[in-house]
Amino acid sequence: MKRVLGLSVVAVAMGAVACAQSPSKPTPELIAAPSWYPSKYGSEDRLGALNNLTDEKTAQAAKLITRGKSFSLGMVTGRDTPAYGPREYDVMVLQLSDGSGTPLGANQATGNDDYVDTFVGIGSQIDGLGHMGINHQYYNGVPVADFVTTAGLTQFGTHTLPPIATRGILLDMTKSFSSPVADGTAFNEAEIDAAAERAGVTIEAGDVVIFHTGKMKATEGETTLSPTSPGLGVEGAQYLSDLGVVAIGADTWALEVIPFENEIRPFDVHLTLLAKNGVYILENMATDALAADGEGAFFFSLGVPKLEGTVQAIINPVAIR
Repeated sequence: MKRVLGLSVVAVAMGAVACAQSPSKPTPELIAAPSWYPSKYGSEDRLGALNNLTDEKTAQAAKLITRGKSFSLGMVTGRDTPAYGPREYDVMVLQLSDGSGTPLGANQATGNDDYVDTFVGIGSQIDGLGHMGINHQYYNGVPVADFVTTAGLTQFGTHTLPPIATRGILLDMTKSFSSPVADGTAFNEAEIDAAAERAGVTIEAGDVVIFHTGKMKATEGETTLSPTSPGLGVEGAQYLSDLGVVAIGADTWALEVIPFENEIRPFDVHLTLLAKNGVYILENMATDALAADGEGAFFFSLGVPKLEGTVQAIINPVAIR
């Protein structure tokens, strides 16, 4: 069912795309010489906007911690977690018999082990730079044949990402629109600037920006993805990239607005951020508690799991104030 769901989400988002343009036919800008690479960080760079992280930025962000109040931004991932098909999660606990067998040694040691069978692009996740590209070229113009193998990525693997400890900014878009923000509502430069001004912050290089839309709370308990969502628009994605942010997230499964702003350009925000600018995407962020505490700045901390060669990663970032 989840596979059908994934296809239906794209169908709703794209409308009559199949009639408008063949998916395999490159658009004029792809036929012309690409202008989105090499990266401003150098032609050999593989980290993208994470280059904007500095020791000084981390030290400055740490000064935001005045109460020691922490907020988990990760959701629980389980068998019923809504996922873009065919992604799914399963876990098996392993132990002899039912786990009540003969203990080990004089101290009667016992224990359990587990086996997790899952896609890592499920639940709260980070999209690495190897996730989406343009006409089989990814960040910095790297061809798919240069780094993708069935045994894992040889470049752009999320295990290569450094710790992300920096200033986070929560923009509560329910204060700009409604709660939850209506599906199909796009956040672009004007909306971002207005929200940042209300929150009393100026977005800077090295920041992580997270949008609160109320969408996760509104769909709590559902076992299928909503086919539509509020979210970041293409102009907004480029605007934040130009400001030097390292990652952008939201309490939605795709971050970007769905239906797409241009029905014949699916996931254009993903392409703008990942492929063109090297900015990471944080999906399904659990923002309700943080938003209840107030929008604005906080200390953001994330250590990405060191699973070699993965495209994405299940994460649980922490916000501290």
